[in-house]
Amino acid sequence: MDLTTHYDVVVAGAGPVGLMLGCELRLGGVGRVLVVERLAEIDETIKAGAINSPTAVALDRRGLLPALAEVQRQALDQFREFQRARGGNASAPPPPKFAGHFAGIILGADMLDPADPAFADIGPAGDVGLVPQAALERLLADRAREAGVEVRRQVELTGFEQDDDGVSVHLAPTDGSAPESVRASWLVGCDGGRSAVRKLAGFDFPGTPPEITGYQAVIGLTGAEGLGTGWTATDTGMYVHGPTPGRVLTVECDGPPVDRTTPVTAEELQGSLRRVSGVDVTVTEVRTATRFTDNCRQVTDYRAGRVLLAGDAAHVHSPFGGQGLNLGIGDAMNLGWKLAAVVRGRAPEGLLDTYTAERHPIGAWVLDWTRAQIALMRPESHARALRAVVTDLTRTVDGTTYLVKKISGVWQRYDLPGDHPLVGLSAPDLELADGTRLADHLHSGRALLLDLDDDPKLRVAAEGYGDRVDVRTAVCPGHPHLSGLLVRPDGFTAWAADPRQPGVAQKPEAPTLKDTVEDTLKRWFGAPAA
Repeated sequence: MDLTTHYDVVVAGAGPVGLMLGCELRLGGVGRVLVVERLAEIDETIKAGAINSPTAVALDRRGLLPALAEVQRQALDQFREFQRARGGNASAPPPPKFAGHFAGIILGADMLDPADPAFADIGPAGDVGLVPQAALERLLADRAREAGVEVRRQVELTGFEQDDDGVSVHLAPTDGSAPESVRASWLVGCDGGRSAVRKLAGFDFPGTPPEITGYQAVIGLTGAEGLGTGWTATDTGMYVHGPTPGRVLTVECDGPPVDRTTPVTAEELQGSLRRVSGVDVTVTEVRTATRFTDNCRQVTDYRAGRVLLAGDAAHVHSPFGGQGLNLGIGDAMNLGWKLAAVVRGRAPEGLLDTYTAERHPIGAWVLDWTRAQIALMRPESHARALRAVVTDLTRTVDGTTYLVKKISGVWQRYDLPGDHPLVGLSAPDLELADGTRLADHLHSGRALLLDLDDDPKLRVAAEGYGDRVDVRTAVCPGHPHLSGLLVRPDGFTAWAADPRQPGVAQKPEAPTLKDTVEDTLKRWFGAPAA
């Protein structure tokens, strides 16, 4: 076949992760990015209903916060519509911004300590969370188009061969037209839990087998008056009714479904809902539906030569706690700028090793987080006894705050070199004296060196990185003890200076400040230009 068509990166899968990765690659200066997707349209199947703090913050740093706020407003309107249909108070306040659940145990906002330092400096992104997956995918599809990402739908990846110089990728249009092959420097699988890229590349994918059958759907329903709202545990499983019109979820702990590939029928949903709830409901219409299990697996390495994985292609787990979408967006943010730097020759391939090193531990935590919830959801006496203990803990400020910090993702950090407490954490959304926020200076997708002490030596250290790192001198009244901050393109702090901390960064006359920032710049962004 003709392999003359060449791309820098081919991405398999145009879900939120693949689209986000495509956008990040283009921001990083990658010339030709192709995203291929088997589906003809954006998948409207009901999936994740919310985003966590790292995702909201990441999208804020790319200028998408106003659009996210509008999506949330529409979601809250649906919440009120459901309240009205149930005979409730349509003007009741929406769920609190940090609310969530652990194994269906609702975490009350009145038991959350909002003054916990983990919630500090998130900025206005902390007010956005109710963003359904399909709506986010539409936003990212628009952004990818604006960024110049080539997205080809109704195209399936059927195979590939990699060598030292790149990957030959074989594509088959699903409309029956002639297959083709293209050449790419790199291939990234963002093609979901049943990833063809992962299987064809032979990634090791260990984990634990499924134990449950779950359904999530938006349906037409009669006899729903007998259903509770929210999460309800029964002797046969768990179910959810609401918080938007027609939305239901069921969990049965009697093993995985026999077939996960056929469309979910009204009879199937009706049977599950009746068994779990004990209510004689009738499903009259299926608008959108999906099956899920608690199959938990994670690849041991996110890279095999010139092939990489992100999102569900790299890790699968049950959806409880809403971690999957957010975990995938974090993968795309971490990988995008690194792969762009390698493609453009600004960093050695070894930089890609930090992708697995940084993202694998967070993925492993998510798998265990979801396994723990399954253990509490089983309808047997030992699990229900343990569930009662955890429920008691959620009635305390410390217990609820701990769980909400985990759900929100504010705990996430990378093990990066450096002694400052901010290193490895998502950078605080500093409010600067000129009225801007740190997020406003990250829309370009470049790194940011923030000089908060008007230090000429700090700015000299960044000379030669003008094509990779933006340098800003600013005043930050709310953080008088922070004199400098180096933020990677993914928003994580690579270096920070505190004039009170000897040996890390002192006043401008101390040579350690310039030395440490120079070392950090070289570590992440290569040698300075001549």
